[in-house]
Amino acid sequence: QVQLVESGGGLVQFGGSLRLSCTASGSAFIANTMGWYRQVLGKQRELVATITRGALTNYADSVKGRFTIARDNAKNTISLEMNSLKPEDTAVYYCKANIEGAGIPRTDYWGQGRQVTVSS
Repeated sequence: QVQLVESGGGLVQFGGSLRLSCTASGSAFIANTMGWYRQVLGKQRELVATITRGALTNYADSVKGRFTIARDNAKNTISLEMNSLKPEDTAVYYCKANIEGAGIPRTDYWGQGRQVTVSS
């Protein structure tokens, strides 16, 4: 079984910075594309940023130039550095990983979510 464990986030003022981390744990698996998504209550979950095993990245237009996603394949960990935060970045942020391995069909796994709140 694979689990995604997230950390980081919290409360910050407008223009501040926060960091999120996510680690996939388990045995005998490969994490393909990993990424961050966010959701505001009552709205659909939306893509923030993704990164492939080969470090190809993709960002939502709303976060380009402010957020940076990074990855450590050896540790099955991704991070999201969030700078110049705005109140509209306030949401619950979820880690997602596409996982496959011995006895594990290719499946998307989600973390439990971390609250990010930006005050104006």
